[in-house]
Amino acid sequence: MASDTAIRPEVPPSGTGCVECTESSGWWFHLRRCAQCGHIGCCDSSVSQHARRHAEETGHPVIQSFEPGEDWFWDYETADYAEGPALAAPDSHPESQPAPGPDGAVPPDWREKLN
Repeated sequence: MASDTAIRPEVPPSGTGCVECTESSGWWFHLRRCAQCGHIGCCDSSVSQHARRHAEETGHPVIQSFEPGEDWFWDYETADYAEGPALAAPDSHPESQPAPGPDGAVPPDWREKLN
């Protein structure tokens, strides 16, 4: 299990989409949630990889998938899956929200742009 400071279960997610992609009118493939501060960022397969960047810039190493039906944790420091408690709701973006997303921002050739 990750350290107590790396996971703060009481902290809610920052929203339903990648913070930086939303601010820049970008798009994401899948979403990840910082288990320490709730920041929502895009995954490593996404063009911008904001979840990893957030971890590197803040020192918050543990993320959890923010995709419906997924509850796994990942620790960037160990480069391995981690265990953790249930985090504050919601535990994913709305099922009605497409992946990739957000709706209307995803380019037609998105598959060719994935990392």
